[in-house]
Parts: sequence; C-alpha cells; structure tokens
Amino acid sequence: MLNHLQAKIRDLGIDEGHTVAQTAPQCFDISLWQLVSALLVGGRTVLVEQEVVLDVARFVDTIVRARVEVLQLVPSYLEVVLTHLAQHPRDLPDLRCVSVTGEALKKELVQRWFAARPTTTLVNAYGLTETSDDTNHEVMHRPPPGDRVPLGAAVQNVRVHVVDEHLSPVPLGAPGEIVFSGVCVGRGYVNDPERTRRAFVADPHRDGRRLYRSGDSGRWRPDGKLEFLGRRDTQVKIRGFRIELGEIENTLVRVPGVRDGAVVVTDLPGRGLRLVAFCAGPRPVAADVLRDRLGRSLPVYMIPSDFHWREALPLTANSKIDRAALRAVAAELHTAGGAEDEQRAPVTPAEKRLAAAWADVLGIAEDRVGRTDHFFDSGGSSLLAVKLVVALDRAVTLEDVTRHPTLADLAGVLDAASAGSSPAAGPAQPRTAGRTGRTMEGGARCL
Repeated sequence: MLNHLQAKIRDLGIDEGHTVAQTAPQCFDISLWQLVSALLVGGRTVLVEQEVVLDVARFVDTIVRARVEVLQLVPSYLEVVLTHLAQHPRDLPDLRCVSVTGEALKKELVQRWFAARPTTTLVNAYGLTETSDDTNHEVMHRPPPGDRVPLGAAVQNVRVHVVDEHLSPVPLGAPGEIVFSGVCVGRGYVNDPERTRRAFVADPHRDGRRLYRSGDSGRWRPDGKLEFLGRRDTQVKIRGFRIELGEIENTLVRVPGVRDGAVVVTDLPGRGLRLVAFCAGPRPVAADVLRDRLGRSLPVYMIPSDFHWREALPLTANSKIDRAALRAVAAELHTAGGAEDEQRAPVTPAEKRLAAAWADVLGIAEDRVGRTDHFFDSGGSSLLAVKLVVALDRAVTLEDVTRHPTLADLAGVLDAASAGSSPAAGPAQPRTAGRTGRTMEGGARCL
C-alpha cells in the first residue's frame, strides 16, 4: 500500500496544499489512495458522497466549490461528466489532473477530453486489487498516437510481463496474459486456497518471488508500452469460434459517431448464442454502417447479429457498464419482436428464391426461414456461405453475404444484381468482390 501511495503522489503530482477527491465508495480498493495520499504530503481530502456522484450537476458543483485538483473516475462516468459540461459549460479552474481507471479507456474519450480540457492532465491507470490496486500509469498531456490508449509504464518496485500459457515471455507485439511480480503481489484469496493456487504462483524469472496471473490479455507495443486487449474470461465460443468480446468493443468504438459500446452474448430460444451490440453517442449510426465498418477488420463470426442504439449505456453502482442489464434488454427486445418476426415470411420473388436456397444449404425447412433471419446466426459458416453463392448461380458474392447477412438485406442485393443485367447484354456474368486476391479465413480465395 505504501508503494502504491508513493506512486500516486509522484505520478499525479500531489503536493502540499493540494486537494484530492475521494469519489469511490469505501468498499472499493481505489478509495484508499483517494483518502490517504493528500494527507501524507500536507494536502487535504474532500469526501464526495455517493448521492452527489450520482447527480452529475451536483458532482461538478462540488468539484468546483471544493477546489479539487486531483480526481479519479471510471471512463463511463467521465463520459457523463463531459456530456454535462458540453451542455452546461463552466470553468474548472483548479482541476489539474484526472485519473481514469476500472474499464478500458477508449481513444475517442481521450480526444474528447483534451478537446474540452487541453491543459488538464489525463492519467490512464491500470491495476487489480490482487496487485495492490493500480500498477501502471500512462500520464497524458495530449491524445496518444494509434488506435488504443496504452497502459503506460509500471510503477516503482513492480514488474509486469506478458506471457504464454507456460509463463514464458511472448514476442514483441504478440498477445499474451499480463502477469505481475514485485511488492505489489498480494498473499492470496481469503479462505479460497484452490483459487489462490491457480492465480498466485512462483515467479519463474526471479527466485524466491511470487507471480500473480491477472487473467487479462495484453501485448507490448513497439514503443515499449503495455496495451490492454481484454479479459481472458470474456472469451466466448460461438459456432466453434473463440471470440474476445473486448476486441469487438474496441473496434466498435473506433467507428465515427460511436461514443461508447458494449457487446453481450445472449442465448435465445431457437437461435442459440448470438452477439448483440449496444452503442451510445450523440446521434444514431445505422446498423448497416456499423456492420460494414466492423466487417473491414473483423471476421464474419465476430460481427454482432443485432445493433441497438441508446443515448447512454446503463451503469452499475460503481459506474461501470452494466452488462447484466444489457443482456436482459437484449432478451426483452427479442421477446418483443418474436411474434412479429414469426409473421414476417419472405414476400418478394428475390426473398422467396433466397429463402429456398438458404434452407437447402442450411438443411432446414423453408418455412422456418424469415426475412429478418441472419445467415450466420441460423447456422451458417464461411463454407456454407460459399455454397449459398453457388446455389444462387453467383448472382451475389461471398462479400455480399458477409456484409448483408439478413435475408431481406441480401434479397435487396439480389434484386439489384438482377436489375443490372439485360437480355441484350448476353448472359449475366458472375460478379466478383472487386478486390483481386482478397482472402478469407484459412487462405481460401473469395469467389
């Protein structure tokens, strides 16, 4: 704890006479440094009640009135504060440094912060309770280069490694598990020896030292900084593919107009596991646009089936994204639309033609295919998508199926392809993706 407090005092520039706000409830680890750090150097601590934190207008008033200089928030709440300040502009004359922790910090939020507060330092703090709270500080005075915000250097007396399953270091740029050694490593979990045995192990790189396995995925960047990739326990397996939800979310928030995003997995009756995305921002971005942008950098099986727009994502009591609430909303939306979807049978000739080919390829009854069905969520795969293209005499391309996986959307592409051919022009030629040499998973060339 002393090592951690000294790191906060040094990296956040806390000095005699400075004011630090305790914004976290005292049941959370970060409340400890917020409470004590200023007192160690002759400063003062302002205790901010949780009912004030939950009212952003009162919270901002408190920060201004108490002349708070150092503040720590989770990214979701920082976004709320920025939105409030945009709607109700006011000066924060004493605020020098804001530390952000608890969730992955998105590049877009950092850009918004410095656009609004160019002279206020932003610190991306990363760490876990098992490692005495924050172990890495990225102190920023401007948005960092690249698409992701790095975690920054380890604090003094802490060693950070990125390793494989055998605890051997991985190559530069390769993903692996983030592990820790040094004075930060805790003694274990109270009354849970089995979990302690799995997470707290001997450090193979330093005799007599212990290592904590975080369960977080990360990689070393070429500039020597650590980059967070997501939780290893947020990996899910859908249709045989292992999917890291954090990777989808990081790609989603890089879409222009998306301020925040979360992806959850739902197990819907008759449809199995599905990826459902929730987005927030100043104005809605069309689902087709989101799907297209994600499709440029993610494989088909990582594209969410549904996209839902919200003014803001729900938060838990400690201001993190409430994923349980989002899963419940996704299930409710499916239930509400279920009866209507059952009545939405294919209508147009293109939809009926596509439904017949779709059913044949997937091996299901044609009357089970609806115009809002998603090819890959209905059991489709890359190989079956190729078969669908062939069954339609290549009137659509594999890229069409990928970018327009719902039956109604793909039927629209089919209609457009039919309208583009005429008897005078001779037999319709197979359409291509328009990108010579484009490859899919496994190296198969796109038809």
